[in-house]
Amino acid sequence: MRVVLDTNIFISATLGGRLGVIIDEWKAGKFKLIVTEAVAHEYLDVINRPKFKIPKSEIIAATDYLLRIAEFVTPEEEILVIVADPTDNKFLEAAVAGKVNYVVSGDNHLLEISSFREIPIITAREFIDLLRAM
Repeated sequence: MRVVLDTNIFISATLGGRLGVIIDEWKAGKFKLIVTEAVAHEYLDVINRPKFKIPKSEIIAATDYLLRIAEFVTPEEEILVIVADPTDNKFLEAAVAGKVNYVVSGDNHLLEISSFREIPIITAREFIDLLRAM
């Protein structure tokens, strides 16, 4: 299964808690994380914000794993579907370029469209349920 995680899902999963299972399942090989350079850059920008108080060693480990294991794709087109927050379009670009099965998001702009080019946009809870059913 090929998946794009939006930044809030990636960061929340990295922080642990109930979404931590997403990172565990990624590391266990249950899905392939698809990113573009823009998506990875945003992940790394956000994970380094002091407000999250993530220990430097965890940031380094998460960054190293992301850069080694995630599959990087290059968007072949610019997608401009989300007008209210154009920065969210990068997740759709990654999804199309990476031929993913799902976009997992907590962002209302993405969830409101529910799918894009037949790629479902689902919540973290729905994704965790899918992983558990595998």
